[in-house]
Parts: sequence; C-alpha cells; structure tokens
Amino acid sequence: MRRREFITLLGGAAAAWPLVTHAQQSGKLPTIGVLGVATASAWKPWVMAFIRRLRELGWIEGRTVAIEYRWADGRSEHFPELAAEFVRLKVDVIVTAGGAVIAAKQATPLIPIVFAVASDPVGSGLVASLARPGGNVTGLSVQATDLVGKRVELLREIVPALRTLAIMANVGYPAAAREMAGVRASAHTLGLDAATIEIQRAEDIAPALEAIKARTQALYVCIDPLTDASRARIVALALGVRLPMMTGFREAAEAGGLIFYGPNLPELFRRAAELVDKVLRGTKPSEIPVEQPTKFDLVLNLKTATALGLEVPPTLLARADEVIE
Repeated sequence: MRRREFITLLGGAAAAWPLVTHAQQSGKLPTIGVLGVATASAWKPWVMAFIRRLRELGWIEGRTVAIEYRWADGRSEHFPELAAEFVRLKVDVIVTAGGAVIAAKQATPLIPIVFAVASDPVGSGLVASLARPGGNVTGLSVQATDLVGKRVELLREIVPALRTLAIMANVGYPAAAREMAGVRASAHTLGLDAATIEIQRAEDIAPALEAIKARTQALYVCIDPLTDASRARIVALALGVRLPMMTGFREAAEAGGLIFYGPNLPELFRRAAELVDKVLRGTKPSEIPVEQPTKFDLVLNLKTATALGLEVPPTLLARADEVIE
C-alpha cells in the first residue's frame, strides 16, 4: 500500500475511533434504523448502495454499527407503528423516505432523521428551509413537482399522438396528490387533456386502468409507496392495455415501462449514508443543509417502444443515459 493511501486510510479510521470506543465501553454499537416504505426486495438496490457507502466510511454492519430494518410493504398506515418501534429501540438515527419521514418526525423530536428521498420537504413541513432545516430532520430532496413538466414533455415527444394523458396517483398519499396536480397543470400547459386515476389500494389499479384505457394515449404514474410496491404489476397492466408509461422508478422502466426520467436513487442513498456518517460523528441535523440531486437520468425501453409500435426520435435516443434493448 502506498504511503499516502495508508495515511488516508489511517486518518479515516481514527475519525471513527471515538464512537467505536464509546460503543465498546457501553456494550452497544451505534444503531441505524432503516424504515423502508415499500418491500425489502423493492428497496434492495438502494439499501445495498447505502450499506456500501457506509462501509467506505468505516461503518461496517455488525462490527462498528448495527442496522435495524423495518418494512412497510407499501402501506403508509404502518409508518407510525414502525417509527414508534425505532423510538423504543433508542436507535441513534432513522433513515427513511417519503411520507414515512413525517411519521418519524411525529414519533420523535430528538432522534436524528435522515431522508434519502423526499419530494417536497419544505412544502410538506419536514424542514424550515433547504439551507437551514432546523429540528432533527435533514436529507435529500428530489423536488418531484419540479420534474413533472419535463416528464410530460418527454412523453409527448415519444408519443406524438398524445391528446389525453392518464395520471395515476394514490390520492391518500399527500406527496402523490401534489404530484398529480402538478402533472395535470403541466399537461394543460402543453394543450393536453388529463384523465386522473385515483387509487388507494393495490386492488384499485387494474379496474381503474381498464376503465380509462379507451380514451387515453399514455400513462403517468406518480411516486408513492403503493405504486413502488406495485410497480411490476402496473407495468404489466399498462402493457396489456397498450399504454406507454412514464415512471419515477428506474426499475419500472427496466421491467418494461417505456420511459424513466428522474434522479439516480442509488446515488441518493449513497449520499444519505454520508449524511448519516456526519450525524453519527456528532453533527446535528439542523446544521446539515438539505441537498438536491445534480444529475438526472433518462432511461428508454426500446423493446417496449417497439412492442407498442412507437418510433423513438433519434434526438431522444441520443440524449438517453441508458437504452434498454
């Protein structure tokens, strides 16, 4: 090992020694509570990115840090009880996303909370401002309402016959309801009609799509734990009724959805690990500004486009970060 690399490694290890030593003396490792809003399988790529970055920072599960996992399986009514369980366990920091952040904040004003993904943390009251969060919450904002206009434009570019856009959202989830309103406004700005699909349970998805398929030419799916947990089913149903689909989940495009445009979620979870590292070393969440993604990925499923009889413009193919063939 080169001398400079050794010194860098030694310096990083030394920074972690105080917490590790304290943990050994108290007989308890620092504990991270991961509250997953969807299923463990849906979150696996993101959690793995989070754990890998923690390891790079010296936090090794089972040796220098403990991690407790709880899964809501796409059911937001479970958020409060799972958050309360972490409070009882006296974890040192809670990592979560979306609407579960609100439940965690309501459960404790003291335990630091880091959100890996939140659509509008200021508008939803999670933080006072991006620069000065205040309180015990900080994290990464995807500013979902700012992305909807670009997503609708991309759909119209790839579906030139688009006149009426179907918008699916779990209206019982505030962030998804706000996103639906934003999509509807963007569609009208572009001269399109909007047909809303309001769901609150997985059982609502199939009949709602069946009822609307004849009068729409494309589908926009708003992000929430329910649509995340149901993304494979939504993709299959959309293909079944031949609706090109825009999704906020990259994995849905990989599974057969037509197009994805949004932030790189594994990268957000890696960055969340860096914020957790700061918290575990003593920085207060109120002193850590909320960050926003700087890179957005465009993924096109060319196989799906062909199956739906769509010709993807060469200019759009050239702009794509990934083309699935």
